[in-house]
Amino acid sequence: MKRRKFLGVSAMSVPLISMFPAELTSLVREHGNGKLEKRSLGKTGEKLSIIGFGGIVVMNATTGQASARVKEAIDFGVNYFDVAPSYGNAEQMLGPALKPYRKDVFLACKTGERKKEGARRELEQSLKNMQTDHFDLYQLHAVTSQEDVDTIFSKGGAMETFLEARNEGKVRFLGFSAHSVEAAMALMDRFDFDTILFPFNFATWYAGNFGPQVLERAKEKKMGILALKAMAWRPWKEGEERTNGKTWYKPLPDEKEAARGLRFTLSHPVTAAIPPGHEDFFSMGLRLAMDFSPMGKEEIREIKELGLATEPLFRFPMEL
Repeated sequence: MKRRKFLGVSAMSVPLISMFPAELTSLVREHGNGKLEKRSLGKTGEKLSIIGFGGIVVMNATTGQASARVKEAIDFGVNYFDVAPSYGNAEQMLGPALKPYRKDVFLACKTGERKKEGARRELEQSLKNMQTDHFDLYQLHAVTSQEDVDTIFSKGGAMETFLEARNEGKVRFLGFSAHSVEAAMALMDRFDFDTILFPFNFATWYAGNFGPQVLERAKEKKMGILALKAMAWRPWKEGEERTNGKTWYKPLPDEKEAARGLRFTLSHPVTAAIPPGHEDFFSMGLRLAMDFSPMGKEEIREIKELGLATEPLFRFPMEL
């Protein structure tokens, strides 16, 4: 990828960390009944639990384990589930476990394919694996480069499948996940997506200048904003023992720090955050989010200090 291809977003290099704390008044927030808070999802009319269930939680689980993990989520009030073909056998495990609750949940899926035929193939297989006739949200998965964006919107690109599937009733809403500011901004410029799934994390925000621009643009477009990496800490160091095979990054080390990371993310106008894929971290995220309250001024000062001292997972501009 050539840096010149992203010159159109050069103005975003100006730090925007003054946006935090951001008000939550743009969201409809629903509390009560001993369950997780729910928040409105952009212009969709949907309300989702502030914690989402990432399909990796059931990757390589037994049938019994998958059913138990889904039931735990449902008992906490989770109604937002997200999965993808790239998560090993997660679709095959999640589909049967989620089937008893399917009509009451918001089910999201993704495709890593950038061309029309590949996206159609993955969509149809995912519907079969998940034992459903439609997805509530279908997303482009992990878009990073301008080349990806150009291919997606080219003749024979994945967007053709997305629009056809929406017309066919196989998907209700269209969205994307992105791992670069540049790709996220380019996608939002090209199409009125319903949602964005993006890393909104204290360290990337402060030390990486990664996230504020994207959040502001998504708010302007009244998109549903979904968050990744809320409970992430930093990259693994060279030679460091990796204690969790389901995360490519080091999660925050204990409940106190994980709570701070999660509260940072949910104190922004995002609808929901998806915890790390390991089942223990997901269960922790459920517990921590039950008594969520937005961060106060002193807490914001402290987490900014911590964020500036932390090696971020992502930076803007993207390092090439």
